[in-house]
Amino acid sequence: MNDLKPVSFLVPGEPVGKGRPRIGKVGNHGRMFTPAKTASYEGLIAMAGTTAMAGRTLLEGAVMVELRIVMAVPASKSKKWKAQALAGEVFPTKKPDMDNVIKAIYDGLNGVVWKDDVQVVDAFVRKRYGETPGVHVKITPLLQEAA
Repeated sequence: MNDLKPVSFLVPGEPVGKGRPRIGKVGNHGRMFTPAKTASYEGLIAMAGTTAMAGRTLLEGAVMVELRIVMAVPASKSKKWKAQALAGEVFPTKKPDMDNVIKAIYDGLNGVVWKDDVQVVDAFVRKRYGETPGVHVKITPLLQEAA
């Protein structure tokens, strides 16, 4: 039976969206590569996930993911605006796109927390401003009945 305890951790720092693959040229051949910023962020995600797993085996079966994407409040804004943002009255409608952050988190956890992100069947995601930027991740294995 799978261990049904949730796995929770924080990916520190300003959230980064998954970048589109780029095409580079090697000799006369085109080559696809992941942008360095995306690769670096996925590495950070994998490290946070590995630490949270603490030697536990990869999750199998369906999982629910809860993500709280916390964006830094821009320093250029007024004191009043910052207070409103931290109170949840102003929303971060700026890059990175929420779906690109989700994709980076999911891809960074493949082979670290779960076998593959196809296992995600439920998700709850919020993107808000906060004092400390980062992505709070909680992954809960879902009980599956035997076929």
